[in-house]
Amino acid sequence: MEAAKRKAAYVTFLAGDGDYVKGVVGLVKGLRKVGTAYPLVVAVLPDVPESHRRLLLAQGCIVREIEPVHPPDSSTQFAMAYYVINYSKLRIWEFTEYEKMIYLDSDIQVYENIDHLFELPDGGFYAIMDCFCEKTWSHTPQYRIGYCQQSPDRVPWPRDELGPPPPPYFNAGMFVSQPSAATAKALLAVLKVTQPTPFAEQDFLNMYFKDIYKPIPLLYNLVMAMLWSHPDKVELSKVKVVHYCAAGSKPWRYTGKEEHMDRRDVKMLVEKWWDVYNDRSLDYKGPALVGPTSQTRGTLSRIPEKRMVRCIRAPSAA
Repeated sequence: MEAAKRKAAYVTFLAGDGDYVKGVVGLVKGLRKVGTAYPLVVAVLPDVPESHRRLLLAQGCIVREIEPVHPPDSSTQFAMAYYVINYSKLRIWEFTEYEKMIYLDSDIQVYENIDHLFELPDGGFYAIMDCFCEKTWSHTPQYRIGYCQQSPDRVPWPRDELGPPPPPYFNAGMFVSQPSAATAKALLAVLKVTQPTPFAEQDFLNMYFKDIYKPIPLLYNLVMAMLWSHPDKVELSKVKVVHYCAAGSKPWRYTGKEEHMDRRDVKMLVEKWWDVYNDRSLDYKGPALVGPTSQTRGTLSRIPEKRMVRCIRAPSAA
């Protein structure tokens, strides 16, 4: 296949010993189901246990250990406590063996082939515009006045009071970008002198890539809140990628008790994820990958004690 010759990859991120590994397993099986021509690279922090690494290798993932990235010391209250570990995602720009990458959070599932996104013009940063309607945005003027860039005419931005509206803001759970040693170095250098903000690396990436950001259609990253906040913007039959990021929507934790989780469309999407995850025919059937391999740059048994202390462990809510 010609597309397979391109040096590109899907990339996701995993930290800690919690249950997000299920999301990664579901993701790689989903990519296999839609017939992708590209691998899934999993950037793992040192605290990801060997058992989880072996599971991912057995499912055909490429496992790459990365050094943790810590934000400058700050009293910033993050929108979610575990967001602090997400600065480590900046390491994926170091994966320079690939010309282009599509990053996907581990609570995302791909339901239609999106390999064509690798052909987007070089030089841009591609992602969907985010929604400001969830309570995690309560610290912002957007949330307080009811403004959302998804429906800017619903509650117009008060220019007289607050000046120009905020620039387009993307959701960093899914994006298309180009790995680069120079970019990776610059990202880490700028982070050292940048005050942390509530949405951690997402705010930081929005700041850093603002001049080259190019919006792509919502169907490439359906943020769950869109279902009830902007139903007029959603055509489920056309959605290719679903982001299970709303409180209570993680399929492997789903109870249906949280707000909005009893909706029929939410239940359908959760069942759809489980259909992929439980499909044994989608398990990896290539050459066996056993234990530490050249694809894994380190294991817990080889991590110096000092390095283990520096690593931020992912809390169970991550």
